[in-house]
Amino acid sequence: MKRQKRDRQNRAHTKGYQAGISGRSKEQCPYQSDVTRSQWLGGWREAIEDRQQGLFK
Repeated sequence: MKRQKRDRQNRAHTKGYQAGISGRSKEQCPYQSDVTRSQWLGGWREAIEDRQQGLFK
């Protein structure tokens, strides 16, 4: 059971990162759960930082 939760949160983080790289707004987060939404936003923030550092264009 715990593995599924981690996988879901990891997937949310990855999806958030992909959204940030593609330039989507953080308001477009598809998750409602606080924990999952937090993971998505964490990935999104990482992507924004990476874009600002010039890792992606």
